[in-house]
Amino acid sequence: MDLSTLFSLNGKVALITGASKGIGFCIAEIFAAAGAKVVLCSRKQESVDEMASKLKEKGYEAMGIACNVGHIESLPELVDKTVEKYGQLDILVNNAATNPVFGPVHETSTEAFDKIMNVNLKAPFELSKLCWPHLRKSSNASVINISSIGAISPEHGLGIYSVSKAALISMTKVLAKEWGESKIRVNAICPGLIETKFSEPLWSNDKIMEMVMKKLPIKRAGTAEEIGAMALFLASSATSYTTGSVFTADGGFTI
Repeated sequence: MDLSTLFSLNGKVALITGASKGIGFCIAEIFAAAGAKVVLCSRKQESVDEMASKLKEKGYEAMGIACNVGHIESLPELVDKTVEKYGQLDILVNNAATNPVFGPVHETSTEAFDKIMNVNLKAPFELSKLCWPHLRKSSNASVINISSIGAISPEHGLGIYSVSKAALISMTKVLAKEWGESKIRVNAICPGLIETKFSEPLWSNDKIMEMVMKKLPIKRAGTAEEIGAMALFLASSATSYTTGSVFTADGGFTI
């Protein structure tokens, strides 16, 4: 076995949403380092252009496309531009997410519910469907959905966010079952507490961190790079017989 090619993404094209920072950018950088051509998607063109430039400075192939995935009508153009640029699509990472509220479910507005579900569930659903005709042409297609440990055990103050991520796991399994014959693998990653801008209200709060550390076998927050490494594992041929699986990267929080 040639281990030098086991985790290689040479010749592959990857589309990553929410890729201008945090977990999304780390996934893009690791994929690019593994040889993939990466398309970084986020809401602001200047943000994705800046991050794509950072990858290009390292000699990687990258392009930024602005797209608010919550605006479902803009998703076809995102896929069309990706395929127009690179002629193919092999890997989709549904990473973009939102959580505009923190508190009990009975205080969550219908507007907040709709926004969470639209970005965290409906967008991956619609984008995966749009990518399907291109993914099925790939020799090793992979869809990776970034869920959350809240999907496994609802997190305090993050009720509807947890619901959306649980539904994303269910959708992961549905697509894995239906798309297996098309040789498209679909898996999910459930990060725990990762030090990113998105989760800063948690890891910057000493009281919350004290409570979390009591439950963590590995006594620290995780890094975005650690999630990126797991995503590479799922995108590569190392997991060519793995689909419909849910992987936690949470320091043992859900044990």
